[in-house]
Amino acid sequence: MNKLIDPLIMNTHPQWHPILAKALQEVDKNYLIELKEDKNWLPGINNMFAAFSIPLDKTTYLLLGESPYPRPQSANGYAFWDAAVQNLWSPKGLSKEVNRATSLRNWMKMLLVARGDLKEDLSQVAIAQLDKSHFCQTAEDFFKGLIKKGFLLLNASLVFSKDGVRMHARQWKPFMNSLLDQLAIYNPSVKLLLFGNIAKEIPQTKFSSCLIAEHPYNLSFINNPQVLEFFKPLDLLTNYENKTNC
Repeated sequence: MNKLIDPLIMNTHPQWHPILAKALQEVDKNYLIELKEDKNWLPGINNMFAAFSIPLDKTTYLLLGESPYPRPQSANGYAFWDAAVQNLWSPKGLSKEVNRATSLRNWMKMLLVARGDLKEDLSQVAIAQLDKSHFCQTAEDFFKGLIKKGFLLLNASLVFSKDGVRMHARQWKPFMNSLLDQLAIYNPSVKLLLFGNIAKEIPQTKFSSCLIAEHPYNLSFINNPQVLEFFKPLDLLTNYENKTNC
C-alpha cells in the first residue's frame, strides 16, 4: 500500500506524512488506483493534496470546502481559491473576475465590512472610492496570505469529475474522518470553519472552536454577525509584506 500512497503525498509538507498515510489507508485501494490511471478528473494527481503545503504545526484554522472547482483553469487543490481569478480590484471597484465569482465577491465584501471600510453601501461605486493600495492586489496574494496566517484550505472531497461528485464524496469520507480525528488529537485548539452544506457532514465536537455559517455564495454571508466577529481581528485583506506581497 505504501507504494501507492507515498507518491501521492510526496509533495506535501513532511509533517503531514504520517497523518495522511494513515488517513489514506481508509480509502478504497482500487479507487486510488483508478485515480492514478484515469486523467479525467480535477484538480489532477499533482494538485490533489496541494492544501497540505502548510506545515502541520502552523495550522491554526481548518476551512473546509465541499469539492474542487469543475473547471481546469480554476481547480488548484485549495478550497475556495479559484486559480482563474487574478486581480482582485479594478478602478470601478472589484475586478470583473471577482464579480463573476459570486462566493469570492461576497467574501471580499464581508472582509471590507469587517474592517469597517464598508457599511450599508456595498456597491461598486463605494468600493471604488476606497484606498486599496495597502490591500492584497491579486487572488494569489490573498490566498497565500491566508495560508501564511495558518489556514488549511481543504475540500472535504479531493476529486471532481463530471457525474461523479457524490461518488467521490463517499470515497473521501473515511479519509476525512481519520484526518479530523488525528488532527483533533494533535491540536484540538484548531479552529474549524464550516460554510454551507459541509456543516451537515462534518462532526464539530472534535474541536474546541467551530464557526458554522451559510456558504459565501449567499448574500447574507456578508453581514453575518458571527462571521464578521470571527474575521475582523484577522484583517485578511491587508498586505503586510508590502507595508512587498502577501
